[in-house]
Amino acid sequence: MSFENLKRNRDQIQKLVQAAEAAGGSSEQKNNYGDDRIWKPTVDKAGNGYAVLRFLPAAEGVELPWVRYWDHGFKGPTGLWYIENSLTSIGQADPVGELNSRLWNSGIDADKETARTQKRRLHYVTNVLIVQDPGNPANEGKVMLYKFGKKIFEKIMDAMQPEFADETPINPFDFWAGADFKLKIRNVEGYRNYDKSEFASASPLYDGDDSRLEGIYNQIHDLGEFTDPKNYKSYDELKAKLMRVLGEEASMGAPTMAQTQQLNEPVYETNVPEPTVPITAEQMDTTEDDDTMSYFAKLANED
Repeated sequence: MSFENLKRNRDQIQKLVQAAEAAGGSSEQKNNYGDDRIWKPTVDKAGNGYAVLRFLPAAEGVELPWVRYWDHGFKGPTGLWYIENSLTSIGQADPVGELNSRLWNSGIDADKETARTQKRRLHYVTNVLIVQDPGNPANEGKVMLYKFGKKIFEKIMDAMQPEFADETPINPFDFWAGADFKLKIRNVEGYRNYDKSEFASASPLYDGDDSRLEGIYNQIHDLGEFTDPKNYKSYDELKAKLMRVLGEEASMGAPTMAQTQQLNEPVYETNVPEPTVPITAEQMDTTEDDDTMSYFAKLANED
């Protein structure tokens, strides 16, 4: 789809909403830590940060302007880290997910705690134009990839599906009818909080200047690599890695002491309700943000 076709066939909000709902929304296998295409917000010593982004439309020939994938990040009793993308991102069985399901459904509290620390984390990736980046002004005007979690995606969905009758739906990915996104980060009890983030009023990017908009459109990155099966490790490779992290004596059958005696890593979302029926790993997603996962990746690289 050329820029002219994009202009004529602009995505309708309902189409994006339906796609998100169909995917259950309310990678690349290489470690993308350090990928200079990926924009990361800068925060001050207090953990607060601010930036203005513009979400961009899908690239030529691509239906949706975002992709989503899952990964796992945890430290095993061996001291080794397991930081790998989950095969569930591409519709395949994943060894960590299978192990977590068995642990959770064992009925043993220690097993459930282990499953929580090992559960998969949801990420979204999209193209953004960096409008303002006070922490790193050199990024302003660049088209970059932005990885974010469920909280920011909910902000996008809320813009497309406003709750109140006096609010006008906005397609954040539209050049002409979209809106700048004011990313506001606060440190709340030691965690990054995005509740104050909001969209500005709808307005055309660059006042609708087709020449400048086409220049931005031509810089959009391909998102397909994040869900391309060739960029994922095989089930057997991941299983072997998992067994090394948990200890060679660890079995992929019944949980062992090595699997239930994980180190005292921080546990997120410990208020998971007790299930009345067996649940799968896919039902245990965490909303942990990408900044935390990047931190885990850095620690693993330093070990």
